[in-house]
Amino acid sequence: MTTARISFIGGGNMATSLIAGLIADGYAAHDIQVADPSPERRQALQAGFGVRALAGNTEVLDEADTLVICVKPQMAPLVCAEIGPALLARQPLILSVMAGVPERAMQRWLGAPLPIVRAMPNTPAMVQTGAIGLHASPEVDAEGRNRAETILRAAGLIRWVEDEAGIDAVTAISGSGPAYFFLLMEAMEEAGIDLGLDQETARLLTIQTALGAAKMAMESEAPPARLREQVTSPGGTTERALAVFDEADLRGLVGRAAKAARDRAAELSQTLSEAP
Repeated sequence: MTTARISFIGGGNMATSLIAGLIADGYAAHDIQVADPSPERRQALQAGFGVRALAGNTEVLDEADTLVICVKPQMAPLVCAEIGPALLARQPLILSVMAGVPERAMQRWLGAPLPIVRAMPNTPAMVQTGAIGLHASPEVDAEGRNRAETILRAAGLIRWVEDEAGIDAVTAISGSGPAYFFLLMEAMEEAGIDLGLDQETARLLTIQTALGAAKMAMESEAPPARLREQVTSPGGTTERALAVFDEADLRGLVGRAAKAARDRAAELSQTLSEAP
C-alpha cells in the first residue's frame, strides 16, 4: 500500500466508507485526515478509525498528496474558493466525489488547472460493493490514475470513462441503478405477498434471489442473456413470466428511464458549471 497522505473534506457516509475500506486494505490511519464541521462526526471518525479529524478545511491541506472532496455539490464553489490558494503550491491529486460537478468548473473555482479525477460512486460503496465510474482531467498523469484507483477500489469495482460526459451515463446506470433494483425487489416482495407468502418470507426470498443472480452474473463468463436462457425452460413458468415483461416492453422502459436519468444528470452538471 502506498504511503501517500490522504485528506478528506467532508466526513459523511461516502468518506466514511472510503476510509473504512482503506483501513481494511492496510492503509495507515496516521496518513489519513478529515475535515468536517460536525464535532460528533469528527469524534466518530477518530474513535472508529484512529484518523485525525479537524474542523477547518484548510487545516488538512498542508501534507496532503491526495485530496478527496466529499461535500454536497451545491457547496463546491464555496469550498473550492476557500481551499484553492492553499493548493496552488502543493498541487495534490484531487478526487471529486460530488455528483454533477464538472472538472473545468472546479478548476475555475480553485483558481488553477489542478489534476482532478471525478468519481461517480453509488450507495453500495458504503458497504464496499460499489460500482464507481471515474474520469481524469488532462492534468492527471499515470501515477495519479493509479493512486485514484487504489483509493476508490476500497469501495468497490471501478471503471474509467474517457469522455467526461460518460459520467452522466454512469450516473444513469450505476449511480441511480440501485434504486431500480430496489424498486424491482419491492414489486417482487409485494407480488409474493399477493400470492400468499408472508411478508418476511417474500422479502427474504426476493433479497436472496437478487444476491444469487448478481453473484452468478459476476462470476460467470456468460452474458446475462445466456444466464436468462439457462433459467428459462420452454413452456415453463419462467417463460410465461418473461412473456408478460415482453408484452409490457420492459427493455424499452428501462432504456427510457436510463436516458431520462442521463439527461437530468447533464442538466444538473450544466447548472453547476454556470455557478460563479
